[in-house]
Amino acid sequence: MTEEIDFILESTEESMNGSIAHLEKEFLNIRAGKASPAMLGGVFVDYYGAATPLSQVSKISVPDARTITLQPFEKNMLSVIEKAILVANIGFNPMNNGDVIIISVPPLTEERRRDLAKQAKSEAEDAKIGIRNVRKDANTDIKKLEKEGTSEDICKSAEEEVQNLTNAYTKKIDELLAAKEAEIMKV
Repeated sequence: MTEEIDFILESTEESMNGSIAHLEKEFLNIRAGKASPAMLGGVFVDYYGAATPLSQVSKISVPDARTITLQPFEKNMLSVIEKAILVANIGFNPMNNGDVIIISVPPLTEERRRDLAKQAKSEAEDAKIGIRNVRKDANTDIKKLEKEGTSEDICKSAEEEVQNLTNAYTKKIDELLAAKEAEIMKV
């Protein structure tokens, strides 16, 4: 019967790792003042009728901490890319010089920093909710096994293990949030 419990614990840990990975991905989309290609991760371009990620229609580079340049693979995509960046509403004003698109990343105001910190906190809270939902599902599965005849002691120790995993991953989320808030608030 402990094989089922091992399976429950493994899948619980895997799901919790998934929540952490998702949080890290969301944190990449929250800009912290320095230019990064990840800032344009959510921009999709209308490439001959198909919504295509910006990185697949142009070369994205960061020559310095305040500038992002986009070199389209096809010249006729310049205006389409420019429009897609404006439509994405990520706070950038692209400039087109005929060959490349240049984006100046403006320094963050104090108010914008606070908004970004709130956004980071919200993403972290969503990740914690995900972790708690995984814990609830695991505990439900363990209770089912207990009703099917698995020893009460084994089930109790499995529930304790699930709670330990929950505590560890919640702590990891708090650490990621603290690091992201520090990055955002650093002038």
